[in-house]
Amino acid sequence: MKKQEKLQEEKAAILKGIAHPVRLRVVEALAKREMCVCEIAELFNFDRTTISKHLSLMKGLGILDSRKDGLNVMYSLRMKCLASLLSCVEKVVLGQEVDMSALFCGCGSLSNNDREEELNA
Repeated sequence: MKKQEKLQEEKAAILKGIAHPVRLRVVEALAKREMCVCEIAELFNFDRTTISKHLSLMKGLGILDSRKDGLNVMYSLRMKCLASLLSCVEKVVLGQEVDMSALFCGCGSLSNNDREEELNA
């Protein structure tokens, strides 16, 4: 498989990883602050096992980070740019003007020059 094809598949996997209402809400909550599983579960009418499965999927994709704090596992947003992306999507849904400055967040491994080259390709 070509390097570019593999990159596109990995990008698609991340987008699929957030393409669920529960995971979108988790990302939006974690954009505000770090939270433990118990706090995240309180946002929904689900048990911790269900929430843990969503968190595990997103962590495996590199969307989230986690750390142990005593008995709790604390989750945070690794891809901080997702909050801006979701805000942009919300503006589109609401028919509002989109701010293009949110596209270049620096979360990824590409430098700004690489991003410009990729956009111009």
